[in-house]
Amino acid sequence: MAKRKTTIPTAEPDQSVQPTQPQQPATEPNFPSDSLSHDESVYSRFSDFDVFLFRAGKHQKLYDKFGSHVVEHNGVVGTYFAVWAPSARYIAVIGNFNGWDKGSHAMKVRWDSSGIWELFVPNVGRGEPYKYFIVHEGGRELEKGDPYAHWWEVPPKTASVVWDTYHEWQDQEWMASRKEKNALDAPISVYEMHMSSWRRDPGDPTRELTYGEIADALVPYLQDMGFTHVEFMPVMQYPYAPSWGYQITGYYAPSSRFGTPQEFMQLIERLHQANIGVLLDWVPSHFPGDAAGLYEFDGSHLYEHPDMRKGYHPDWKSYIFNYARPEVRSFLMSNALFWLDRCHADGLRVDAVASMLYLDYSRNSGEWEPNIYGGRENLEVISLFKEINEAIYKEFPDTQTIAEESTAFPGVSRPVYTGGLGFGMKWMMGWMNDTLRYFQRDPAFRKFHQDEITFSTVYAFTENFMLPLSHDEVVYGKRSLVGKMPGDEWQRFANLRLLFSYMFTHSGTKLLFMGSEFGQTSEWKFDDSLDWHLLEFAPHKGMANCVKALNALYKAEPALYERNFSADGFEWIDTTDRENTVITYSRKGDRPEDTLLIVLNMTPIPRTNYRIGVPSAGAYQEVFNSDAADFYGSGIVNSAPIGSEEEPWHGRPQSLQLNVPPLGAVVLKVS
Repeated sequence: MAKRKTTIPTAEPDQSVQPTQPQQPATEPNFPSDSLSHDESVYSRFSDFDVFLFRAGKHQKLYDKFGSHVVEHNGVVGTYFAVWAPSARYIAVIGNFNGWDKGSHAMKVRWDSSGIWELFVPNVGRGEPYKYFIVHEGGRELEKGDPYAHWWEVPPKTASVVWDTYHEWQDQEWMASRKEKNALDAPISVYEMHMSSWRRDPGDPTRELTYGEIADALVPYLQDMGFTHVEFMPVMQYPYAPSWGYQITGYYAPSSRFGTPQEFMQLIERLHQANIGVLLDWVPSHFPGDAAGLYEFDGSHLYEHPDMRKGYHPDWKSYIFNYARPEVRSFLMSNALFWLDRCHADGLRVDAVASMLYLDYSRNSGEWEPNIYGGRENLEVISLFKEINEAIYKEFPDTQTIAEESTAFPGVSRPVYTGGLGFGMKWMMGWMNDTLRYFQRDPAFRKFHQDEITFSTVYAFTENFMLPLSHDEVVYGKRSLVGKMPGDEWQRFANLRLLFSYMFTHSGTKLLFMGSEFGQTSEWKFDDSLDWHLLEFAPHKGMANCVKALNALYKAEPALYERNFSADGFEWIDTTDRENTVITYSRKGDRPEDTLLIVLNMTPIPRTNYRIGVPSAGAYQEVFNSDAADFYGSGIVNSAPIGSEEEPWHGRPQSLQLNVPPLGAVVLKVS
């Protein structure tokens, strides 16, 4: 039997606030719906000021307004729904509660031309799946999830679920003290991880762990390894697993793959109780074209820019937010604040900032439109970042925003009042590229490329830099970090320990992707667990011990963090010994006695009785050596204190001699 074609009428505007000229009804039959009738007691969460802020691009808490909210209205408990769809002529809430009937629960559009539709549905509560059935003014029919929903069905299902974000938090001690732990002059060592592939169920490797199971394993692991923060790759609702979470359909919901919003909050809470901060990867740069998602939400280009020169991302085959549209700016502003407010996140790492800042990003001539001044900068994005960062640091001054930005755009991590974008930190992509290029070279030829190590300090203090060895460096044929290193097995692991030693003693905060800390040999696979069994083997166990020791050193030595972003916290001692390929530098804290000396031997040849200049007379103690036997090294260490001598060296009146291990790093401190 042929299915009856149904035509949806234009909904009458909600006249409960003030009269307005009603829209013309459709000529075809209406669906029966009591909600289309005038009702002076219609429930709404929007004040006139809310609507004003929303339409001005300034609303910061839309998650309290839009979406689904279980409320009591006129003595009846039910759910209030609100959605923005200005190009719709009819919207109904459909779900299990009404048999997915497109005509039984029609929404009302507000009288104020805001494009906001609302409906209170009695006796609908937490856990109800639902969608919006939307008819565009041109007649096109769509079924969409809720952009502001706090929970969704588990993919491949695509309905939103009525849920709340209520949680009785038990992390007050962390929240009261996190200002010091998230400060720019504190040691920040970040463990970047992908929740789906960090660990899997050993009995069923295809099963992803729940938020609770992840907490059970992750919290003690991070405590043992000494990381100060964890950064979760995108945890917002995403349908397509191979996107790694970067193609989001539910911006206000933690992924249902792993559990409920409250279980996600409990994961954060348990990390906080263990004194571990939580950073979230946030993706305001693009979204996918999934049928239930934001793309053409009401049949028009609502969230994406209508000009595909600005609205389509050629690299990711996804869509770009319309950053000039005030309501979209309010959506993104509120979303950034949501994760800090409702989920107690300690900061946001903002993905693909460069792709947002430049109109010609990944576009050829003729494929982009200059800004009003003829330039390539996206002025709307620049102003949006400034506004979001100002809002975050005003409302949550004890958090951080971190930009993944790969260009020389000026002032990314400088305050807005000085003309900057207002981020707290920026990824140091140049350092990462130069460092990996250098360490992949045969040690015999490194002496010709010392600039790849020393160039970083030319610009290291122009921004507040974070040194990233992230997921992007261990995929798509790039090999794992230990797989990039030259030489036999011993040399590859020694090279990586040396690289990590350089990283942890270089200016800037640190970020290390999961698996690298124990020398994962294969590339990262988004749909499989890390190879945890490798820790049973000496090279990998030694690598983990080395990273653990570096984290401990980083937190124990003020010289490594107090002046993280200041040129007076770093000084080259000698970069001219190309023949031996040894590099020496110092790190300085607020007190002279905290100064550290770092010696890096970039070749597999031990350097015995190697002389370096020192800043002052005294006995120097080795506080770290990457060649320690416990790290799977050869054990060439300096056990006893080394006294300085009145022999000028490296432009300093005092010097000392030490043994520098092959492919090794030595850190000295005056005792």
